Amino acid sequence: MKRIIEYRRLLGVGASADLKELKTVYRNFMKDWHPDKFQSDEEKAAAEEKSKAFIEAYHFLVSIAPETQAQKLEEYTAVITTSKITDFQYKGQTLQVYFADGAAFEYFGVPRNIYLKFVNADSPDRFARRHIYQAFIYRKVTKAVEA
Repeated sequence: MKRIIEYRRLLGVGASADLKELKTVYRNFMKDWHPDKFQSDEEKAAAEEKSKAFIEAYHFLVSIAPETQAQKLEEYTAVITTSKITDFQYKGQTLQVYFADGAAFEYFGVPRNIYLKFVNADSPDRFARRHIYQAFIYRKVTKAVEA
């Protein structure tokens, strides 16, 4: 969640920002801060640094936007219902879940007590379907491997 808040602050958008607003903010920033607009190496380096951070924030926020998730809902549903969990990592309220088909998703804002219940569950797959998959903001980290 901390990362989401930081990226929203960097772009100057609220939690309700849609894809159109994100794209407008991104384009306006890139018009002003594109490294090719600057002459000196020092200014170019500073602009490049800002641009990289802005691009990362933009792509991240687009990946968790409701419109993006609605477009990919069918694929997401297929992965979480048909593929088994093979591994997972937890760090700072971010749970990363890896699936047998090669897909991986990050879930943000997962409290430690939910993570501990997930780890100790008889069936982590079933626990995740009931308490994690639809309850937290998520984004795809890697794609499923095509057969």
